[in-house]
Amino acid sequence: MPDRPAPALRADARRNLEKLKAAAAEVFREQGLNAPLEEVAQRAGVSIGTLYNRFGGRQELIDAVVPELAGAKLGEAMRRAGAQPTPWSRFAVYIEEMCALQAADTALNDIIARSYQDAAELTAICAESVVYGTRLLAEAQADGSLRPDLTADDVFVVFWLNSRLTRTTAATAPDAWRRHIAFLLDGLRTPAATSLSAGPETVTASLAALLGGGPPRRR
Repeated sequence: MPDRPAPALRADARRNLEKLKAAAAEVFREQGLNAPLEEVAQRAGVSIGTLYNRFGGRQELIDAVVPELAGAKLGEAMRRAGAQPTPWSRFAVYIEEMCALQAADTALNDIIARSYQDAAELTAICAESVVYGTRLLAEAQADGSLRPDLTADDVFVVFWLNSRLTRTTAATAPDAWRRHIAFLLDGLRTPAATSLSAGPETVTASLAALLGGGPPRRR
């Protein structure tokens, strides 16, 4: 027999669902993806049982709320980078835009730094930005403006470090990350490159330990 369509929610159930989604977006943006679900329920004005009844758990709630918001903001960051006139400026603006998102939104900070990898839809959206950034990296290296030994894993480490910096300085120096990213970008230009004692395999091994299984996958 064909599956029957799920019964329509009552009006009060629909209202609770929308209140939970709005509260989750707010709490995740403020506190990150590991924020207490009890706070989400409290802000929505419902019981924690209602939250679990509607979404099942954290992973389902994240996938119901965050991908659309993350996709829009990551997409805008990539469009701004893509509008720049040179391979170097496209790569540099990509780095700056991603770091700016980390500083402005704690949920996006977790997404970009891969601090929460259990939500499948969200991970897929983030993977698109990784693929895009890897392409910009290759184009800037091809035209000689970006040092040739930089890898996509190195770029991820930049985002992971920026994640920690923005969290630590959010209350006292929210723009501190801009200074350090400017220093970093200056050092990534080909004329500033110096020989390195550690090869890219060292970075990859470090990421495997950091992420508990391996670096972010690239398609």
